[in-house]
Amino acid sequence: MKNRFYIIMLLATVIFASCKKDNYDAPEADFTGRLVYKGEAIGVQYGNVNFELWQPGFGNNGAINVNVTQDGTFGAKLFDGNYKLVFTANQGPFLWPKNSAGRQDTIAVQINGSKTMDLEVRPYYMIRSAAIAAASGKVNASCKLEKIITDANAKDVERVTLYINKTQFVDGGNSIATQDLTGTAIADLNNLSMSVTIPALVPTQNYVFARIGLKIAGVEDMIFTPSQKITF
Repeated sequence: MKNRFYIIMLLATVIFASCKKDNYDAPEADFTGRLVYKGEAIGVQYGNVNFELWQPGFGNNGAINVNVTQDGTFGAKLFDGNYKLVFTANQGPFLWPKNSAGRQDTIAVQINGSKTMDLEVRPYYMIRSAAIAAASGKVNASCKLEKIITDANAKDVERVTLYINKTQFVDGGNSIATQDLTGTAIADLNNLSMSVTIPALVPTQNYVFARIGLKIAGVEDMIFTPSQKITF
């Protein structure tokens, strides 16, 4: 009988502890913003670029990873408090500020209720004057490239790619057809053009979504134009 009583009390204690743990308040503050260069959002591949938020003093040494969406926006639910924000090395098609020791710099972020904050970065290139349209069963695109970083950190263009997809998510992992223009084939950064044939779509639809992506030599993450709906 005693053993049965002890078992019942132990189970009650575990259940009570579990309920108490589940009753902790969830984070309610929204931390939102964009990756920008001089106020212009930086488009990336969804899930490929993220930054870390650290909250010292709470016995938790792990970082909160925040993903950047394909249009350059981000969002996270946080508790009020003081955080340190940093991009890990080699994240994104841009340079993140470094401190005097040459390490990735951190930004102090104070959360006291919801907060919106843009993060200024320095991209290697920007895609300018992008124009995408459909004609005769093809999607045609043209653009210019502006080289932003021209110092010792400058890098070459590996390729420029036109992507199309059935949905608004368009990138190297989400496409139904692509056309590459290699860096060695680019004679003029101010005059780039690509064209891709629209494949048969099942089920049938009279539109696709398209983006232009730029792959920089030695940089894993690409920079993209906004996703556009192209009707044909």
